Amino acid sequence: MLSLTIVVLATAAAGFIVWANDKRHARYGMGLPAGIAVAVGAFSWILLITAGLGYRPGMTWIPWVAPMILGTAAAVGAVIYLGRTRERHDIQRLTQALKL
Repeated sequence: MLSLTIVVLATAAAGFIVWANDKRHARYGMGLPAGIAVAVGAFSWILLITAGLGYRPGMTWIPWVAPMILGTAAAVGAVIYLGRTRERHDIQRLTQALKL
């Protein structure tokens, strides 16, 4: 269970770092990338442990490192997608409001 706690804390930190480094971070909430990173990291940890990759010699690093990488990648993907999408929608709504 300690490994899940470390995975959750590390992916949350990575999510906040991803948010802070995004130039469009004002378009979405601060907790969104961290929440996505934690959800993906915890779910992948559960899957890896259930698959039996957790406590085997030579494979003990997999449930520690892989969920952190997957969670961080999911946060980066969400930030890229949401930043562009929200910016486009905001510009469209602003243009529409200014035309009236």
